[in-house]
Amino acid sequence: MRQKELAIFQRLLEERRRDLLVEAERAVGAMNSRPETYADPTDRASLESDRNFLLRMRDRERKLLTKIDEAVARIGDGSYGQCEECGGQIGIERLRARPVTTLCIICKSAQEARERQHPGR
Repeated sequence: MRQKELAIFQRLLEERRRDLLVEAERAVGAMNSRPETYADPTDRASLESDRNFLLRMRDRERKLLTKIDEAVARIGDGSYGQCEECGGQIGIERLRARPVTTLCIICKSAQEARERQHPGR
């Protein structure tokens, strides 16, 4: 992959990382500013449901932050854009769609087929 393309992906990944951190900070502030006492059990249940949903989203974003950091490290060590399974090149279009990916489309399709055959493994 050319240096120009690597720089574009690095900038894209760093911007996404920054956006996720800003959103996480905003969400934590919003969660802490809400009143905690509700007389109505239905209101309390709704609040808990919303809070659980937000916590699941933050956890997914935390995992994405880890993947972003790993992708930036791969840019640094020269392995970005190489499939971890077959060693081939990951297509630019796939990287544009999912810049943190570590598998080419062929290997990812094969992985998903295996998961469908043996769910839970």
